[in-house]
Amino acid sequence: MAKLILSTGNIISGGPSIVRKPGASNLELVNSLKVSFQDAQLDYADEIENLNANGTTKTTTTTTNGTSNGVHEATNGDSNTTDPVAGPLYWTAQDQKNNTIFVPRIDWETAALSEERSQYDITVKIFFLPTTTPDVSRRAQYTTEAMELVLKELGGIPDVDLLVVSFPGMSFDGDCEWEADKLNASQGDDESEIATWQAAVEELHRQGLVKRLGISEFGTEKLARFIKRVAIPPAVDQINLKNCCNVPPPLATLAKEQNVELLVHSDCTDILPEGTLRELLGPQGARLLADPATGSGGLTGNLTPQWVIKYTAVVKNRGVIENKGYFAGAELN
Repeated sequence: MAKLILSTGNIISGGPSIVRKPGASNLELVNSLKVSFQDAQLDYADEIENLNANGTTKTTTTTTNGTSNGVHEATNGDSNTTDPVAGPLYWTAQDQKNNTIFVPRIDWETAALSEERSQYDITVKIFFLPTTTPDVSRRAQYTTEAMELVLKELGGIPDVDLLVVSFPGMSFDGDCEWEADKLNASQGDDESEIATWQAAVEELHRQGLVKRLGISEFGTEKLARFIKRVAIPPAVDQINLKNCCNVPPPLATLAKEQNVELLVHSDCTDILPEGTLRELLGPQGARLLADPATGSGGLTGNLTPQWVIKYTAVVKNRGVIENKGYFAGAELN
């Protein structure tokens, strides 16, 4: 079994434009991953060509920090023993100790914000995907892992301002705000959501890694039940109003009484479906996975997306997004 960590890098910092459409931020994620994969393949293909020209070969080897960058220098002149661009992993990195593949490689040395941490408002949103079971211990592991990646990506910052949690099976759809609020009351799984919040999310707040906590797609009844049973209630509730026009009055009243800030968003709950991920990494995409018809040309196994985390760093005094990106975790077995 192998773990895959996918990353987009900073999608604000230039490069090809990213498709963005209201109500479908999974298009932003998918297109950003495509660009990230393509750029890495081009960048490291040039590196391999240079190595090959200098009598070096391309293989997978472990570096001193426990990760593999796929480059092995051969000084014996046998540069033809390995095809420098044939291997599907040449643009990735491998942490063999933890059996993790980073897709693509990440240059942590260039990861940083341009100003002091205090100058930013940093929001993070984690999506627990419906392809995985609602196992609380695993969700806690996903949350810790995802947060560590974001903190490292932003230059080793000590904390973020807001962490929003998106649980699977939640929506705010209906012919009007009243119907959407009513349907929302029976969605999701209260017990696993509360247990996850208590075991994974509140702990990050206690550790000082997150200043405020938030929830996504909780209507009036869901939010009321949730607040009664958690130790640290959400300070924010994000709702998607794409299919109705207004915030339900009961939800607005409850939020005011409980000091919960209501924010509108356009995120997709199932932000990375299994089929989409396989298409991204398959023979017609990044060519990381083997051809399912022949079983050759890449990695094999069942691919299951587990979580996605989105991060946004806004410069406070200018209201400008300086850094925005995604990480995603998946399992291949």
